Amino acid sequence: MSIIKSNIEAELSKRILVLDGAMGTMLQQYKFSEEDFRGERFKDYPSSLKGNNDLLSLTQPKAIAEVHAKYFEAGADIVETNTFSGTSIAMSDYDMEDLVYELNFESAKIAKQVAEKFTNDNPDKPRFVAGSIGPTNKTASLSPDVNRPEYRAITFDELRMAYKEQVEALIDGGVDLLLVETIFDTLNAKAALFAIEEVKEERQITIPIMISGTITDASGRTLSGQTVEAFLTSISHIPMLSVGFNCALGAEQLKPYLQRLSNATHHYTSAHPNAGLPNAFGEYDQSPEQMQQFIEDYLKNGLINIIGGCCGTSPAHIKAIAEVAQNYQPRQIALRV
Repeated sequence: MSIIKSNIEAELSKRILVLDGAMGTMLQQYKFSEEDFRGERFKDYPSSLKGNNDLLSLTQPKAIAEVHAKYFEAGADIVETNTFSGTSIAMSDYDMEDLVYELNFESAKIAKQVAEKFTNDNPDKPRFVAGSIGPTNKTASLSPDVNRPEYRAITFDELRMAYKEQVEALIDGGVDLLLVETIFDTLNAKAALFAIEEVKEERQITIPIMISGTITDASGRTLSGQTVEAFLTSISHIPMLSVGFNCALGAEQLKPYLQRLSNATHHYTSAHPNAGLPNAFGEYDQSPEQMQQFIEDYLKNGLINIIGGCCGTSPAHIKAIAEVAQNYQPRQIALRV
């Protein structure tokens, strides 16, 4: 059994690690046009491509590298690859299923090159790349049709195969760990985790896995109806580096669920909440200083090992989080299982 070389566990035992913030929020600032998304290579592509952020790893790789660098400069220890929608299922919206391997491979390569530069510049602060694996736009345990509750838009096996292709490309591109994130349907996540285990077995490798669910609202449940504890039980058979929550809620709203998670698990815990809740225009306007205060509550209570930001967060938010995180010890783990 070979191990994907990563000393992330050694770093986690010493300090709180900082994850990056939103990729989409940063890319919006570039105001890329349809032509920018297409680049030269896809200028005659029959489908509209604007909004396909994952494609920018091929058509605007400098911008993707710049975003990663800005987060590392802000103090992030881990950046996520630009692959949140990097499955054939999600890419079918743009008729780009055939590009999935290349998109993931190149995204991983870009992030890894930036991470290696920062690590080489400061070997005492190694930087890591997490392969971002999003939930897809289809659910395995819920029907999209209220009149047909038994109907499913996707099967477990279709999800497994799509995730496997993504996982293989991310590993080939050089990621240090895999992040299955924004989990609103645990059955989707199980397909991703099954695919990861399949790749690990076939290649005789092991690689750290972060798992991050999404509490969708004040009900305290995922979209597929699970409580914090039920979600944790559902995925605890997988050997994972960390378990946590991201998206949907701001840091303030997420705290009680993180508290429950922290009490219930012997794994490292992670959180990357949104910059507050969206306003009437769907925008996130919580300032870095406000978010820092809420995050400091996590740290004072010893709830967290990995902390970052999701929708609406920027390098300024990550800088504020990194500054306060360095003043606290990581959450203590009595027993690793």
